[in-house]
Amino acid sequence: MTENIWHPFTPLAEGYDPLEIVKADGIYIYTKDERKILDAVSSWWVNIHGHANKKIATAISEQAHSLEHVIFAGFTHQPAEKLAQSLIDLLPSMNKVFFSDDGSTAIEVALKICLQHFHNRNKNANRTKIIAIEGAYHGDTFGAMAVCDRTPFNAPFNPLLFDVEFIPRPTQKNWSEVKERFTQILESEEVAAFIFEPIIQGAGGMQTYSPKHLDELIKLAHNKNTFCIADEIMTGFGRTDHLFASEYLEEKPDLICLSKGITGGFLPLAVTLCTKEVAQPFYDNDILKTFFHGHSYTGNPIACAAANASLEILLTDECFKNRKRIAEKHLHFAKQINSNKKLKSRVLEVRTCGTIFALELKTEEQTSYFNEWRKNIYNYFLDRNILLRPLGNVIYIIPPYIITDQELDIVYEEILRFLEV
Repeated sequence: MTENIWHPFTPLAEGYDPLEIVKADGIYIYTKDERKILDAVSSWWVNIHGHANKKIATAISEQAHSLEHVIFAGFTHQPAEKLAQSLIDLLPSMNKVFFSDDGSTAIEVALKICLQHFHNRNKNANRTKIIAIEGAYHGDTFGAMAVCDRTPFNAPFNPLLFDVEFIPRPTQKNWSEVKERFTQILESEEVAAFIFEPIIQGAGGMQTYSPKHLDELIKLAHNKNTFCIADEIMTGFGRTDHLFASEYLEEKPDLICLSKGITGGFLPLAVTLCTKEVAQPFYDNDILKTFFHGHSYTGNPIACAAANASLEILLTDECFKNRKRIAEKHLHFAKQINSNKKLKSRVLEVRTCGTIFALELKTEEQTSYFNEWRKNIYNYFLDRNILLRPLGNVIYIIPPYIITDQELDIVYEEILRFLEV
């Protein structure tokens, strides 16, 4: 393997040699030395239909032979038009679709749109504050980092990040405190947007929270003319019990960010959707009110073709039944752990949300990516040819939807063995 590649989230020190993958099929990835590894985390949550899906691969091939790419400023094409319309049909409160490249840039777009919305309406408007939730993770570019929880991940850059008002993740115990703090921040009428991961915080440890609490926060924000951004990069495309986690809510967000599963795990693509109200101040003949944002590969036709094919699979009865089956299996496994006193002594909490299963271990260190248990857990399962990439002391499963009951049982049984060690 070349020594010139700098891998993400990987120390450059010795002892972190990457495994060379030569092919993938279904829920398995295959190494150069002929290991067959069960991908129980959908390769960072993107591969929702399994590796090398033939329908998506065919769509990519056909598109590549007709239109591989064209500048998206001043031009359009059918794959992007079809995808935008499909997303609007599924999210009817939305009106505009802005294409970008990954989840982090989708967040950047949403933040910039909100801030420029108020600038376009009144250049002297003081709507520059953002509210986020403690424990949040929204990406690694500067705007996205600013609305993330301040952890050792972004410590080198903290002095350069814009100020954000953080509120605790709402729980039954702290709800009064959270609501009061949120209301106080809004009173200044300086808040442009409130950003959140609906229902479940992903990289923060698969922490869940109540739709009712989030509904009330969104309502409070809307009463103060503050936009609400739903980061559905992880939760979108069926990961929860709905196609989109925002469907749990009665109060609808004003912007929605999507990526990860959008192309079925084949190609990078992201979108930021917004309501007509959000976009309104950009409809102006003044050139300076244009949204000056874009990337060279914005709206790439091949990526859009992959997304269209993935969406067709997602909306089939078979895929719906698979997601429901996985959710029921997770619930049964959670009950199995919770009813076992010996296992419960090692487990702080078990959480499930649709196709997502999370188990938080009792450890001396708090839940964090840097918890020493992370490396032990990762190596334990990888040694047994199962890819589980823990979030500190949180073991989670977020599998491709095609995983069988038998394959899920393999993962469950290995988790039980780990807990019994």
